[in-house]
Amino acid sequence: MGAALRSASLAAYVLHSHEWSESSLIVDVFTRERGRLAVVAKGARRPYSQLRAVLLPFLPISIALGKAPTDEAADLFTLRQAEFLGGHPLLAAGALFAGFYLNELLLKSLARLDPHPALFDAYAATLPALAGADDVRAQAGLRAFELLMLRLIGVLPDLSVVTSTQQAVVSQRAYVLRAEAGVMPTAPDSQESDALEGAVLLALEAALAQERLDAMQRVCLPALAPLRHGLRALLHHHFGTSQLRTRKVFLGVQRLLETPPRPAR
Repeated sequence: MGAALRSASLAAYVLHSHEWSESSLIVDVFTRERGRLAVVAKGARRPYSQLRAVLLPFLPISIALGKAPTDEAADLFTLRQAEFLGGHPLLAAGALFAGFYLNELLLKSLARLDPHPALFDAYAATLPALAGADDVRAQAGLRAFELLMLRLIGVLPDLSVVTSTQQAVVSQRAYVLRAEAGVMPTAPDSQESDALEGAVLLALEAALAQERLDAMQRVCLPALAPLRHGLRALLHHHFGTSQLRTRKVFLGVQRLLETPPRPAR
């Protein structure tokens, strides 16, 4: 696999990078053909390096790899070339948190060298939804991506049946999605904030079966609040953390902006 990986150009997005030396970076990229890869970008920190303008998050790029360093882990490759493929613009400041949230989801959920081409395509299709000024559309894009990612990595239950009994979900009934129990019917007269109509769950399952991101986004639109609650609990359960780092930073900034300035003394 190593020779084939080095010889081909790979469609990729940068998920994260950190300094490796005075002039180089280690970059975590998400590729369509080979999944997540860690690459050494030699000279990328130099002021006149062509890589500086290319190795940025949310840009569609094509990369070519050299051989893996003999003194490093087998899945650490040398970046030989990177080119911008054009397409959608960079995310605006207001959408950056959402974009970095997607990146953190991928970093936490995907093992290296484990390809998920459908998830790569979904990521590429979600970014334009985040780039626009429509916050509701952006939220629907995030929820649809979360659902598809959880399904593709094998932790989202079948939304068309009650998990414990395998009885079919009924369109007119209300259900909740629980991290440890899956799909559960709500109690009679329940007022749970994360309750979802059976019709929504059935429509989501149909769209998931076809991996139709656009259909999932449409179904998510009228159920954004309950989906956010249920999916957040599911994500936290499987990632083993109470809160993703990106969300912590976002909430901190939000609190800062909402705090009235103190009078000068």
